[in-house]
Amino acid sequence: QVHLVESGGGLVQPGGSLRLSCVASGKTHMIHDMGWYRQTPGKPRELVAHINYVGRPTYEDSVKGRFTISWDNANDQVSLQMNSLESEDTAMYYCNAKVAGGDAEGSWGQGTQVTVSS
Repeated sequence: QVHLVESGGGLVQPGGSLRLSCVASGKTHMIHDMGWYRQTPGKPRELVAHINYVGRPTYEDSVKGRFTISWDNANDQVSLQMNSLESEDTAMYYCNAKVAGGDAEGSWGQGTQVTVSS
């Protein structure tokens, strides 16, 4: 129902910044929540941040004050501004979108790698 494409990952030094973007297509008018998750090898995928259709964000504790999620409804795009990056932020980051009447898990993008290393 919804197709997601992420961009913006890469290699950055500790303390640096990156901005991830995710563009949605398809039944975007049905999206009520968008978010970013991350996963490292051998661990389950975890929520980083999500934002609902009225613009209310929720953050995982370790990224509060460092990451900011925003949703550009006009362009069907959600972004994640990541500042003060730490080595622990290294992971594959996935965009997620949940649509009205859809399954609880929602739709996923293909992922974009973020590596924080000196």
